Amino acid sequence: MANKPNIKEAERQENIENTLSRTEQFFNENGKAIWGTLLALVVIGLGILAYHKYIYIPKCEEAQLQAVPAENAFAAGEYELALNGDGNNLGFAEISEEYGNKAGKAVWFYAGVCELQLGNYDSAISYLKKYKGTEPILAARAAACLGDAYANVEDYSSAVKAYKKAVATADNQFAATYLYKAGIVYEKLGDKAAALACYKQIKDKYPQSVEGYDIDKSIAALED
Repeated sequence: MANKPNIKEAERQENIENTLSRTEQFFNENGKAIWGTLLALVVIGLGILAYHKYIYIPKCEEAQLQAVPAENAFAAGEYELALNGDGNNLGFAEISEEYGNKAGKAVWFYAGVCELQLGNYDSAISYLKKYKGTEPILAARAAACLGDAYANVEDYSSAVKAYKKAVATADNQFAATYLYKAGIVYEKLGDKAAALACYKQIKDKYPQSVEGYDIDKSIAALED
């Protein structure tokens, strides 16, 4: 009976030695491939870090610097200049084409609003659909501008979806405007019930808004 622990210990040692032997054999047979793979991963990782530090970040800084004159023109309401530049400074159209999101996600918003203000609704839709910003107020405004563009090309179903998205994105004083626009478009679609629901939501939730002061007239017109 006293020999059983010794037998088990011997078996354990033998198993360990067999495992080590198989491991050693595996590395002897595949060592070059393993080290080659590890080296490749290190090189790729260093390449990504180098690209990010020496190419991507400087490109982002360059793009954001290029966008400053266009942003100033946009703030001044000079939409043609903001969109297309003046020959010396780039506009949002060229900035978005050359730099994309490196100039910031808002570049698509700016370009889209410029096209909307200039009456180029299809181009406005194209730009605004590319905007993926998550800041609630700006995202809601972008959705509402997309709704305006759709409404102007008489794609009323898409316009309503965009306005409703704007309302859902930012529940603030601007939501009354988005709801009112949705109501108007619902009326164009012949959906008086949905339009009435929008107007009543303005009355209930945003009575102090500009739209809220006269919303009873819109409600009365549909309830008659």
